[in-house]
Amino acid sequence: MPYIVRKASLKDLPVLLEFEQGVIEAERPFDPTIKTGHITYYNITELITSDKSEVFVVEIGNDIVASGYAKIKQDRPYLKHKEQGYLGFMFVSEKHRGKQLNQLIIDALLKWCKTQNVLEIRLDVYEDNIPAINAYQKVGFKKHMINMRLDIENLEL
Repeated sequence: MPYIVRKASLKDLPVLLEFEQGVIEAERPFDPTIKTGHITYYNITELITSDKSEVFVVEIGNDIVASGYAKIKQDRPYLKHKEQGYLGFMFVSEKHRGKQLNQLIIDALLKWCKTQNVLEIRLDVYEDNIPAINAYQKVGFKKHMINMRLDIENLEL
């Protein structure tokens, strides 16, 4: 069956909410600061309906199997660009991984950003999430800055 890449609609919300939980569960091992229990990362309804963001999905048959969003954000005033396209919510259902569906999503998101005249694209990925880093580097992303943290709760000062 062919892959169809399309913009998400509100009727896709139940599947996208499941995907969000899949993203959270995949990221928990990389981040000890994520709360336990049910949490949410995104306002998916807003991402679908806002003119400053777009959610794309990959569909096989009638099944949504991958997702991702791009959101236009104002950037810091000292940078050359005024806005950035921020990518997130990259998820491919387990049985469809390894089929380069993430590449299809990223291509659609980058095309959308370009139509919005947003040419600076950023995303965040956990340092230890090597498969995700490799996938993003394959598309052309480069490591740019490292975010560091320190938990001082049990540190003797």
